[in-house]
Amino acid sequence: MSQMDIFGASQKREVLPGLLDYLPGFITAGESADLLQHLINTSPWTQRSVIMYGKAVLTPRLTAWFGDRNIDPVFNGDGLAPHDWTPELLSLKERVEVESGIEFNSVLLNYYRDGNDSVSWHDDRDGLEGRNKFVVSLSLGATRSFDIRRKDDHAIKYSIPLESGSYLFMKNDFQKDWQHRIAKSVNIIKPRINLTFRVSKTV
Repeated sequence: MSQMDIFGASQKREVLPGLLDYLPGFITAGESADLLQHLINTSPWTQRSVIMYGKAVLTPRLTAWFGDRNIDPVFNGDGLAPHDWTPELLSLKERVEVESGIEFNSVLLNYYRDGNDSVSWHDDRDGLEGRNKFVVSLSLGATRSFDIRRKDDHAIKYSIPLESGSYLFMKNDFQKDWQHRIAKSVNIIKPRINLTFRVSKTV
């Protein structure tokens, strides 16, 4: 899998023009380390169960969902209402809104405890047209490879290393035309938290 040339970037870059923006150092190293430990210790982590090939399996990562009180819980897929915003998450929300120009009303936290935790190929629409057209992803902790591939040609694929403190903006037709994943790693990897800010349906 080819790797996109983003090393040495000092400012936001269009990794895929009009679809994917990348900004390293959006959060400083010290703040990223503090946020990582705070979120690990205080977030209401759960391990979701999904149906695969007719069987219920646990997702290989932990999640926590936060957002506005008027969000439709059905829209999250499990019928559970989001937890209330914390001061730390509200502060991050304001910062990504300034950078992206989008107003978000929820954030999904994914906790990758080590190299065994992962998420398979998917897009964030979950079969619903227009869902998650704009998603900002913040990474804290260990660097993990963000793999992307074209839906209509899986031979077109890239790998983007997302280091701690980085900002990734998925927008417009990215979810429509591309899939992404965080693959398992045989290497010993320290914890990572990924925060994905989204625009969820309200009631």
